[in-house]
Amino acid sequence: MPRTENQNFLTPAAPIAVLARHAATSTASSLNELARSSHRVWTGATATRSTPLELAARGALWWSSMTDRRVPEWHLPHRTVLSTPFAHVHDFSPADARTDVVPTLVLPPQAGHSSHVVDFAPGQSQLAVLLEAGLTQLYAMEWRPATASTRDVTITDYLDVIDRAIVHAGGRANLVGDCQGGWLATIYAALHPERVHTLTLAGAPIDFHAGDSLIAASTQVLTRAMGMAPYRALVSLNGGNMSGRAVLANFILMQPQTEIGRQLQLLENVDDPQHVERYRVFEDWFKHTQDIPGAFYLWLVEHLFHRNELIDGRLVVDGRRADLANITCPLFLLAGARDHITPPAQLFAAAGAVATPADEIVQRTSAGGHLGLFTGRQALTEDWPVLMAAVRARSGL
Repeated sequence: MPRTENQNFLTPAAPIAVLARHAATSTASSLNELARSSHRVWTGATATRSTPLELAARGALWWSSMTDRRVPEWHLPHRTVLSTPFAHVHDFSPADARTDVVPTLVLPPQAGHSSHVVDFAPGQSQLAVLLEAGLTQLYAMEWRPATASTRDVTITDYLDVIDRAIVHAGGRANLVGDCQGGWLATIYAALHPERVHTLTLAGAPIDFHAGDSLIAASTQVLTRAMGMAPYRALVSLNGGNMSGRAVLANFILMQPQTEIGRQLQLLENVDDPQHVERYRVFEDWFKHTQDIPGAFYLWLVEHLFHRNELIDGRLVVDGRRADLANITCPLFLLAGARDHITPPAQLFAAAGAVATPADEIVQRTSAGGHLGLFTGRQALTEDWPVLMAAVRARSGL
């Protein structure tokens, strides 16, 4: 059963303790990573007896690789079947797709980056795994960058475009939601359970205050001290939308040692074309940011990150309560053991809040972190195939 409001919120000191622990750990890890990577680069240059000219050439190649960013793109064939100013719906179904399979709709993350993470690279595609599992009537949402004309887009608009996509697909679908796409899918399923055949969530916060989460802790510290004012100011400063660059900076600051290590590893391996290509693919997606509609962003901060209304059953959208107990379909949950964005407890809380029978709930933990859930080798070869095979087994028409 959902917890009461008093049980749900952390004590005032808890978020501060989380932030203090993270600051100490992150600083130490960053300094250690800088020392290790610098040592490897220096000893590598010494071992090869590189001349000053050669070092300068490597430095120039390193710099150009860091700064030469390209726009992410889809790799799998598809066609756009529905378009709004803030979202596209793409159909990835192959020409020979079976028509006796329940359609599947994927909702990618939306946190200042492009939706292409679900089709990250050839041989590294979540969508390809779903197709290989037999979910061949496959659709995916693409969240478009916010503009001045879409800054007032609301949660209602997002839920409406999901509904239109499912109606286009036939009226009932398997929903797959990654991170922010996961809580959005959950809200939709709670409001429209008749349209959701199965629900799969990966790295999606459902209880936003569970676990040791830096994002939840920082949100609570800010909102307790100043309410929503800091978030409204951020949106106002960016013309009514939440800046994707600001979101990116926040992600980097959470684990600066990761950013330091990635750039110094590039310098160490700048002569390795395969390493440079892997680096380029990730950086093209990670550093190519997009803004989020301001009205939508402020709504989710207030009602989900701050008030945590979804897990408690207090979330109301357009006069309707999004009660997780309305969800009775098979539920598949995939968490990352080292996920610092969405600790597993935030996702697995869904299992105790829905009305799905216990034998129709699957909880699985992958070894990696947050992004690894969508692009990592283990998740794509060991975790997603198992979960999607189970979804396919329940999706015959």
